[in-house]
Parts: sequence; C-alpha cells; structure tokens
Amino acid sequence: MNQKFTLSQLNESIKDALVDAFPATVWVVAEVSELKENRSGHCYLELIEKSENTIIARSRATVWSYTFRMLKPYFETSTGQSFAQGIKILVQVSVEYHPAYGLSLNIKDIDPTYTVGDLALQRKEIINKLQTEGIFDMNKELELPLVPQKIAIISSATAAGFQDFMNQLESNEYGFKFYPKLFEATMQGVETVPSIIHALERIFQYDDFFDAVVIIRGGGATADLASFDNYDLAFNITQFSLPVITGIGHEKDDTIIDLVAHTRMKTPTAVAEFLITGVARFYERLVEMENEVIQITRNTVDFQQNKLERIAESLNYTVSGFINEKKTQLTKKGNELQQNVSQFSFKKKYEIHNLKHHLDSAVSLWFVETKNRMEQKRRVLKRVVGESLLKENATLIHYKDILVSESKRMIFREQEKIHINENTVRLLNPENILKRGYSLTLKDGEIIKSAKQLQLNDEVETRFADGVVKSKITKKDKNDN
Repeated sequence: MNQKFTLSQLNESIKDALVDAFPATVWVVAEVSELKENRSGHCYLELIEKSENTIIARSRATVWSYTFRMLKPYFETSTGQSFAQGIKILVQVSVEYHPAYGLSLNIKDIDPTYTVGDLALQRKEIINKLQTEGIFDMNKELELPLVPQKIAIISSATAAGFQDFMNQLESNEYGFKFYPKLFEATMQGVETVPSIIHALERIFQYDDFFDAVVIIRGGGATADLASFDNYDLAFNITQFSLPVITGIGHEKDDTIIDLVAHTRMKTPTAVAEFLITGVARFYERLVEMENEVIQITRNTVDFQQNKLERIAESLNYTVSGFINEKKTQLTKKGNELQQNVSQFSFKKKYEIHNLKHHLDSAVSLWFVETKNRMEQKRRVLKRVVGESLLKENATLIHYKDILVSESKRMIFREQEKIHINENTVRLLNPENILKRGYSLTLKDGEIIKSAKQLQLNDEVETRFADGVVKSKITKKDKNDN
C-alpha cells in the first residue's frame, strides 16, 4: 500500500524539498501585475510572466518594510520610473513555502538597469508600432485654427500647472478673450491613462465646438510621467479629431504623447503663451492688412481725384460752350412760347367764361329739383315714423298689462305658500305639541328618545305644557315583556 500523508506532512515535505532545491537566493525576471503597500510598510505583489498576452506563470511576492524603505527610492531614483504595477523587474528573491499559506517569494534586492532597458525597449516598440500603423503623425496633419479660442483642457483641477495656465490665459496683456473648459482627469498614477482617455471621449461629443485640446500638468519627478508613454493613450491622441497640444511640465525627454501630439510645449504656461501668441500674430496681421487697405485706398482716392480734376476742367470748357448755345436757343423759343401762351390763354379764358355760365344755370336747376324731392321724402318719412311709434306704444301697453297681471298672480301664490308654512311651523312648535297632551323627557338637558339611554336610579326631567316634573327610574321593562 502507498504511503499516506496528512496535508500538513505533505506541505512540510514540499517545503523541505524547496529548501534543498533553492538553498540560496535567485534572480527572477517578472512583471508586476498587482502591488499593495499596507500601513506597516510591507509591500505585497503578484508577479506574472506572459507569452503573447497570455499569463503562463504567477506567484505571490513580499518585500518586508525594512527592505522596501530602501529598495523603492533606490529603484525610482535609478530608473526615473515609479515602482508600480505594469513594469518588468529583475529581482533577487528567496523561495519560501509556508504549510498554511503556500509558495511565496521574498524579494531581497532589485536591478534597476533591467527595468530601464525594458522601459526603453517598450517605448521604442510603441513608437515603431505607431509608425508602422501609419498613424504617428495623424494629429500633426490637422490644421490648427488661426485663432484658437475655445480650448478643451485635460488636467487636474487642483494642479498648480492648471492654475498657472488659467492665470496666464486670462491675464494676457492684449486682453484677448478665451473660452477654456476643464475636463478633469487624473494626471499621475495607474488611473492616468483611462482617466485621460475618458476625458477625450467626453470632449469628442463636442468636437464641433472646440478649436483644440490641451493636455497639461505641472512639473514633477520623471517617474510620474511613465503613464504618458502608453500605446492606448498615444493611439487615442493620433485618432482625435482636434489638434492636441501638450504641456507636461518637463524639459528633458519627450513622452510618447508629446511626440504624436500636434504641438508640444515644455510647460502649461508655455502652452498658454503659445495660444496667446498665435492670436496676437493673427491680430497683428489684421492690423497690417488694415493699414495696407487704408494706404491702398488713399492712393486710389488721390489718383481718382487728380483724374476727376482733369476731366472737370475739360468738361467745364465744353459745358460753357454748350450752355451759351442752348441759352440763345432758349431765348428764341421763350419769346415764341410767350406769344403762343398769350393767344392760348385768351382763347381758354373765353371758353371758361361760357362754361361757367352754363354750369351756374345747371347747378341752380339741380338744387331746386333736389330740394323738392327731399321735402317730399321728409313728409313720407314723418308719416311712416308716426305710424310705427303708435304700433310700438300699443304693444308696450299690452305687455305692461300682461306683466302686472302675472305679477299679481305670482305674489298671491307666494303669499299662500307663506301662510301654509306659518301654519306648519306653528303646529310643529314644541309648546303647541305639549299643549296637545304630549311631554318631553330629558336627562342632563338632553332629550331621551329610547329606554336604552336610562339606567335604574337615573334622575329624569319631564316637561309638560304647564310645568316640569322630576322623577327617578325605579324599574325598566322592555316592550315585549
């Protein structure tokens, strides 16, 4: 029969075998997929190895606090890269196996030069991939508007670089008006890439409004800029529909998004100055064009004025001769016209006198005839109106009689109703009811309507027409008893 082990015995055997197999530390190449630092300063990692984007190996690793306090600054100072997930590292580890917690690697040391070389290789691969895909210069090919004033900004709202950019833009010496809109994003750490891509997606919804996109952050350690050497972020910028201007706040090396952006400036304030200078150049060109137009206009006016003066002199001489000739002709024609007008005026005056005489006679005859017709119509109208008034008066008298008769009948009927109601009220008066032999029984001032309201020994009050009697209940019987 095969030998049987308990689980703890099996794990102890595995631990002993690993100690025998790895008595000393070994150097391991791996990628950091997860990294957590707890309050005590210990750092817990998950290391992986990939083959064509498929994970083929995975292991937990630990850097104890006393080692991590020295290892992290040493790595970041040497590489200019944050010690964070997503990087490849060469670390010296001891292989440890705990029967309860399983296999773990205890990191003792790290070789920064390997990561530097790997980062440089990744950077080169990303650049080559963008160039191979033919998209490396796509954003540069977009035309930046002559006067970019509507600016979409990707930055952190609390970043000093953003504040410097806004101060520079709003306090420009020319008084130019800009319309900046902040699309806030994380500009440092593992959330940088998805945060900026999300901001670009939000801006794309309004790309017909904005003139350009500005990505800015203040200065900082080189290690904080690793997120800007990312293929996905660079790809989104190359494909973006608006020119992208970067001001990442460093001067040594360009990040990949600096290389693919339309324009790269050193700092956020340099980006603001670039925008202001662009508008200023356009404004200066407008002023130059205005001056050129004014000068051309003046020259044209002077030339045309001289030309008009020469034409005026020639025209003056020609017009003078023409006027003299026409003046002579007009004088002759005027004399002839005056003679003809006199003859015509005398003839028409005679004709008008005859016409006036005939008109006066006709008007007098028409006036007499019209007056007679109007008098006749007035008499007819007077007679018709009198007859109409007599008919209407008779009708009114008839309606008046009817109204008086109906009113009297209605008043009589209402008086009868009132008399009947008075008799009814008089008959229903409690005093009259009592006079007819009825009485009212009350308890505590309330009328008793049922024997159920009374109990033995209750005092009641009985009201008659001529007085009140008080009594006490000594016996109760039901109607059926």
